[in-house]
Amino acid sequence: MKTPLKNLQFQTLRIISGIIDKALDLENTLYEILKILSNELSMNRATITLYDSTTGNLTINASYGLTPEERKRGVYALGEGITGKIFESGQAYIVPDISREPLFLNRTKARTIAREGLSFIGVPIILNNIPIGVLNVDRLFGDDVSFEEDLEFLSVVATLIAQFISINQKVLKREEVLKKENVSLRQQVSRETKGLYMVGKSSAMEEVQRKLEKVAPTKASVLLLGESGVGKTLIAKIIHMLSDRKGYPFIKVNCASIPENLLESELFGAEKGAFTGATHTRTGRFEEADKGSIFLDEIGELPLSIQAKLLRVLQEREFERLGSTKTRKTDVRIITATNRDLEELSRKGEFRFDLFYRLNVFPITVPCLRERREDITGLLNHFAAKIAREYGQNIHFSPESLEYLINYDWPGNVREMENLMERLAIMSDGRKIGLPFLKQYLSPPRQTSVKKENIIVCDKKSDFCEPDIENSATCLLDMEKQQIIAALKRNGWLQYKAAKELGLTKRQMGYRIKKYELEPVIAQGKVRERKK
Repeated sequence: MKTPLKNLQFQTLRIISGIIDKALDLENTLYEILKILSNELSMNRATITLYDSTTGNLTINASYGLTPEERKRGVYALGEGITGKIFESGQAYIVPDISREPLFLNRTKARTIAREGLSFIGVPIILNNIPIGVLNVDRLFGDDVSFEEDLEFLSVVATLIAQFISINQKVLKREEVLKKENVSLRQQVSRETKGLYMVGKSSAMEEVQRKLEKVAPTKASVLLLGESGVGKTLIAKIIHMLSDRKGYPFIKVNCASIPENLLESELFGAEKGAFTGATHTRTGRFEEADKGSIFLDEIGELPLSIQAKLLRVLQEREFERLGSTKTRKTDVRIITATNRDLEELSRKGEFRFDLFYRLNVFPITVPCLRERREDITGLLNHFAAKIAREYGQNIHFSPESLEYLINYDWPGNVREMENLMERLAIMSDGRKIGLPFLKQYLSPPRQTSVKKENIIVCDKKSDFCEPDIENSATCLLDMEKQQIIAALKRNGWLQYKAAKELGLTKRQMGYRIKKYELEPVIAQGKVRERKK
């Protein structure tokens, strides 16, 4: 004996109501509802089409009986076709025979209209008296069911669907609030414990903290700018720790420290046999950082050939391992850092403009110590406490030493300060550190300096003539420059030999020659060599 339609409909509603506990997994819940309609009431090719505020179109969010390709084609402008008309009017619509209805677009191409005798029924999904989507189903001509009964039943189902969507939206909104509260609490704890935050109360550092607190919870790419040693790696780590990705990997890559011929496989991985020495398949850093963050330090050193692949990862979130044709997906936040002017490099053709704009979504400039001298005392105290814990050595400065450190130029910034404190802990005998003792472990002051408003401003740059290596060291940068010139001289002004002696790659050596504008020095040196 055939079960009465009302009983079938009641049974169907009871089954649908039983999956309310799955409402948080909205896509699967909607799919299950449509599957139930098909299995229990023969309502075929059911679709739920929702309004997408980002595109302004109606798109199929769930379907049963459609292939992924057919579902992907289900996109409608407002007012377009029957689906668009139902959404705009907020009224149900019945098509007794789809082959005779000009408004029926068959956009999904799922129906052979000429051969199938199909009816089509659609009802609006309304939430808070506003249409948010459309529920559509197919019916065969032979079904002995009145359209009015179908409409009444589907309207009840559409109301349940609206409630599922409402529950999901409320939970997601609540989760977003909790995430923001969680970030705020972590920020507060970090400030109080000094665990994550940079030590510093200067207005410059407060601005840095304000920016990173704003950007950390988002998905935006961050570009950290500033001199070497200012703490860009620490800030990148803070951004990761204050984001939703905190529980996933934070991967660091220094683009200048890896030889160019190995950098691509380091970042994207390589298949066995992809190049000489590739004896096994290896995953790249982007795969390791999936769902987490990757920090690319010294991004200005990235070769142009790899810049194109990085741009693709930023745009498409996909890449291939070296030696493989299989496309891999990655969900990773990219944080980069540089002490170079990427915009200027782009003008010179040494850095891609399109990549620069992608990376420069949210730039943060980290000030050097010369620009925030009011933080120096606090930083010294911070590192002194750290030294006391690790070495059991208490460091105290005489007033003259402290004043000297406050006015010191700090070419190596915070990194130089930390290294200095460690050296002092090892070399001092525990007494108060006086100025003569301190000066042994600091670079000499620049040759000509004028003290103005407690800031040392240097007005003399070292020239490009061959220096006296023993006597002309003026700061760490000058010392590096002098070491490079000396190595070049010892190796007949051949860059690759000097680079090998100093433990640098050819690319790193070339960068330093450009940085210190040593081309004229090399040219003069080669001329003198030929004259010998």
